[in-house]
Amino acid sequence: PVLEANLALCRRYWSHDETNVFAAQSNLASCLAALGRCDRALVLMRETYSRCVAIHGVSDESAIRAGANVAVALIQLEIWDESRTLLRDQLLPAARRLLGNDDDLTLGIKQALADILLFDPERTRDDLLKAETILQDVTPRRRRVLGPAHPATRSSVDLLSDVRAKLAETPGPATNP
Repeated sequence: PVLEANLALCRRYWSHDETNVFAAQSNLASCLAALGRCDRALVLMRETYSRCVAIHGVSDESAIRAGANVAVALIQLEIWDESRTLLRDQLLPAARRLLGNDDDLTLGIKQALADILLFDPERTRDDLLKAETILQDVTPRRRRVLGPAHPATRSSVDLLSDVRAKLAETPGPATNP
């Protein structure tokens, strides 16, 4: 109720200040997602992303971050195709251009794409190989940029192990080197 009231106040009294409205809306959406109300959070996240893109363009860091939040909510709701398309076709190219390949947001978008390729129940062996390739790129970058003990680095290492375990269980040719 407090975050909802804050958003209502921001919309009413500070509607001209998009940054504050975005922040209030993002805080509410994050809280709803953490409480497991991903469907309601997704509505707010989509609205925030659309407004960010309309105001700042698709190649703005705040728009990329808002889009990444949408993608995470889609993944949590297991809406695989839409999340894959958003990450691969819109967010990742924009993040690479604006932020570079070593930026934490770019690496997070890549890892989210690997998550989809691993957890989508309709995945193929090729999807697993793509996930492995992505994580073979992300993991050493995170080690170099964030350090080996950082939680994001550990997450990449663990996900790469999970992908390799699934590949070992899936019939087909050998994995990537």
